[in-house]
Amino acid sequence: MNKQERIQVLTDLIKINSINGNELEVATYLKALFAKHNIEAAIDAFGDKRANLIMELNPQASGPILGLTGHMDTVDLVNEAKWQSNPFEPKLDGDKLYGRGSADMKSGLAAEVIALIELVESGRIKGHVRFLATAGEEYGTPGANRLEEQSYAADLAALIVGEPTGGDIVYAHSGSLNYRIKSHGQAVHSSRPEEGKNAITGLVKFYVAEQELFNNAPKDPYLGEIKHSITVIEGGKQVNIIPAEAKLEGNIRPTKAFSNEEVIKSLKALVSKLNQAEATHLEFELIHNFYPVVTSPDDAFVKKGLAATTDAFANLRKPKLRIINGATDASVFVKRRPDLPVFILGPDKWKLAHQINEYTTISSYLAVIEAYKNIILNFFE
Repeated sequence: MNKQERIQVLTDLIKINSINGNELEVATYLKALFAKHNIEAAIDAFGDKRANLIMELNPQASGPILGLTGHMDTVDLVNEAKWQSNPFEPKLDGDKLYGRGSADMKSGLAAEVIALIELVESGRIKGHVRFLATAGEEYGTPGANRLEEQSYAADLAALIVGEPTGGDIVYAHSGSLNYRIKSHGQAVHSSRPEEGKNAITGLVKFYVAEQELFNNAPKDPYLGEIKHSITVIEGGKQVNIIPAEAKLEGNIRPTKAFSNEEVIKSLKALVSKLNQAEATHLEFELIHNFYPVVTSPDDAFVKKGLAATTDAFANLRKPKLRIINGATDASVFVKRRPDLPVFILGPDKWKLAHQINEYTTISSYLAVIEAYKNIILNFFE
């Protein structure tokens, strides 16, 4: 494809509103694009306009299977009135292309697709590549979980995730665990609080104790300390009624050194302790449970990735190896494959994701296409 054709694919994808859903329309577009270049892809629709797309390139080839993955959904607009232009009408301003999903991650998704199409048309690729476009990465990962349950990650030799990294190779990221604590009390009129039990009191006790819960957790050599935050608190319906129900929600970023299982065990132990010692009535509920992803920076797959992206970004910047505390679909794909070599590589910067006036740069987008092509070719050498 020439430069304008590459940009057109990206703008076409941004025009599709896939805020927390509607991946079926994106998958249909990608399937048609592959078909235009004589490449067969399959759509796995699973209701309410949700869908994954799977493309197997050279499935008859012996040897290792390289996986590429990207998600088709985006986050909400936050506040559309603050956008400088229509978020679903991509606006090109110099090197910047604005629109919802331009950075996270329709640019990475488009770059993966274009790289595969161009390699096929060049006749240079002989190995087995599996492309997985997923639904719902931004909330709940229903697409990745469905693919993982269907064993699409079971036989992969390595995996590339196309999230925005600005050309850097991200070799590790934390997990992400969301939980809810419900507190039960007894409602009475606020004129006689001694006859009831304030459910908020139990939450306050949990909140205070949670601040020190992970103080002695081991520090991970790559991901560092456990990150933990209580981010939602709800309690009470009317100012003159002692609340019978209250709840809070929290997010924790597990590491390989202090796993998801250890985090859950610690939270449950704290709830049990408070219920016994403080006469609270608390319940723990696990909402989401995504695993940390770590590949050694000395791994050959990571080193080859860095070499390829360094060449591709030679006129822009010098890529580096780094980590992030965010999570990706890889957290699902490593659930039963904790040693699967993985790195994240995509156009522009992680900090641009989820922002008002989100953008990617055309220069980084084009460079990542070349990086993907080199990585794929080098993988099968």
